[in-house]
Amino acid sequence: MRRPIDSLFGRLALLVVAVLLISHFAWFILMRVERSQAQTRYAVEEATFLVDAVRQHVAHTPNLPLPSRVRLVDPASPDVPSAQADLPHPIKQFVDEVRDRMPPGSVVRVGVAGRPPMLWVHEAGDRQWIVVPMLSLHPRPRDLMFVWLGTIFSLAVMCALFVAWRLQQPLTALAQAVMRFGRGQPVPPVPERGPRELRALTHGFNQMVQEVSRTEKDRSVMLAGVAHDLKTPLARMRLRAEMMDDIKLRDGVVRDVDSMTHIVEQFLAFAHGGADRSEPVGVDAQCERMARSYRAVAPGAQPVRTELAAGADFCLPAATLDRILSNLLDNAHAYGAPPVVIATDRTPHGWQLSVSDHGSGIAPQDLINASRPFVRLDPARGGNGHSGLGLAIVERLVRRQGGACEIGNADGGGLRVAMTFPLETPARAQAQSESVW
Repeated sequence: MRRPIDSLFGRLALLVVAVLLISHFAWFILMRVERSQAQTRYAVEEATFLVDAVRQHVAHTPNLPLPSRVRLVDPASPDVPSAQADLPHPIKQFVDEVRDRMPPGSVVRVGVAGRPPMLWVHEAGDRQWIVVPMLSLHPRPRDLMFVWLGTIFSLAVMCALFVAWRLQQPLTALAQAVMRFGRGQPVPPVPERGPRELRALTHGFNQMVQEVSRTEKDRSVMLAGVAHDLKTPLARMRLRAEMMDDIKLRDGVVRDVDSMTHIVEQFLAFAHGGADRSEPVGVDAQCERMARSYRAVAPGAQPVRTELAAGADFCLPAATLDRILSNLLDNAHAYGAPPVVIATDRTPHGWQLSVSDHGSGIAPQDLINASRPFVRLDPARGGNGHSGLGLAIVERLVRRQGGACEIGNADGGGLRVAMTFPLETPARAQAQSESVW
């Protein structure tokens, strides 16, 4: 099961959201603290201004009435609040800053809690307490800052995710091209997009694919040309061998010519680089037909047993499937021991086709070289007509169908070649069969 966080886009999205969330939260705290301090400074300025205005009013125009919320109170009045030591921190800071703005010896107090906030000020030369209203130091309960921060955060996240998605698109295309190249499938040039480093990486990959494709094509053309040119003299040699009078000599030459012809056919099959355009067939049915044909053609050979459980939905191009089964059955006949088992199944990872025998298998240190072309792990057992291309051809054909080939020794002894094909193989095979050259 794929987890979104494992992808590049998922990790970029998580990083972007985390960074934006932390930065917005830090800005929110900073703005709240700064606004609280600014509100306190503004309240202090307003309180000192009102106190000075009242004092000037009393000194110059004592007969004019004071504003409704401003009053003068006699020091002996019971309404005068007592000194409070347990004031909240914002109010205590406000009182201290107002006192610092007043002349030395001034007394600053705050009205009784539960009433509208009032500031009581008494300087050394005053005959009465000056009572003025003070601004509330508490933040408003309905703060529009949350709305604005939420809106800005949402827009920033959407823009950042869009940019992250655009950045990972070239990497996704490059990763898909690398997977196709690793399977031996045709790889069209990848568009060079994105940052400079990514464009350079894509350009280098395109050049590598071109060079490898050119080298592979040259090798295939050379190998196919050599094999094709050998077919004509081999046909003449066989014709001349059939005309020999000596039966033993004729049989020996014919057997050698047949072995050389088989090697040439293997060369041609290995050099063939085009897509298989043959009609898709059911793998289970074709495996059963191949097993019956193998028993009929070689009645003295080792028996072939089938364990087919994939069903009719598992399909492969007919030519590809015939080549895979023929090479594996020939390999089992040459090196393995009976019985040979052809098995199919459907697993959560895809369709599975396997061919196994009950021989001695392959040494563990030689498994890595088992599918390399022109490598014969035991030349003394190869006999005639074996070029070391059988397993290499099988692996190449499997990879062209988008599958994977695993060569190993079975638990009960013998060699087991397990091939896994993606579940969408039938659709791709059908599309390949209907496409034109």
